[in-house]
Amino acid sequence: MANPDHKGDGAPPSKIHVGPATKKAGWLPWVLLALGILALLFGMRRCSKDDTVTQSAAVPATAPATGTATTPATTTTSAAPAWTSGIGSYLAGTEALPRTFAFEKLHFDTAKSDIRAADRDELNTLAATMKQYPNARVRVVGYADARGAAPANATLGKERADSVKAALVAEGIAADRIDTASGGESNPVDTNATSVGQAENRRTELVVLQR
Repeated sequence: MANPDHKGDGAPPSKIHVGPATKKAGWLPWVLLALGILALLFGMRRCSKDDTVTQSAAVPATAPATGTATTPATTTTSAAPAWTSGIGSYLAGTEALPRTFAFEKLHFDTAKSDIRAADRDELNTLAATMKQYPNARVRVVGYADARGAAPANATLGKERADSVKAALVAEGIAADRIDTASGGESNPVDTNATSVGQAENRRTELVVLQR
């Protein structure tokens, strides 16, 4: 039906009705922004987790705990002096000087420095070896057990060393090839609490100074 008054012809409407579609369009950017933030947080969390896994994998499972020392397989302890019966092999070799040798049988009675008859064979064998190596020089060091005063034991140790030197000289070894010294009651090889240990400590040792 025609509008006789022509009111409103060509003029914009006085009111605009906003429908549901327009409201949805206004919230859409916020929803997209929220989804973007969630995706970013998820990605950062995953990267952090991957880094943690990578670092954990780089540490060997068998790595020793901090502060734990490992002992090399080649580690050795200092060996006890060799017996004088092996001095010939040493003098024939190139092992570093000096080197200490222990008498296997030669020991002394309490408070004495005399060479016992049963121990002379070992000294005779040593003298024969030294004759084979005329350039060799040695030092004899005498010791005592811990009974008695230290000064007296120092004197006794020197007397025992001098007795061994005298026995070697008697077998034809030049006196200037043999030095003597005392260790007194120091450096025991056994306990001083038993008679057996004390007997082991009443001894002399031979130090090779020169080949």
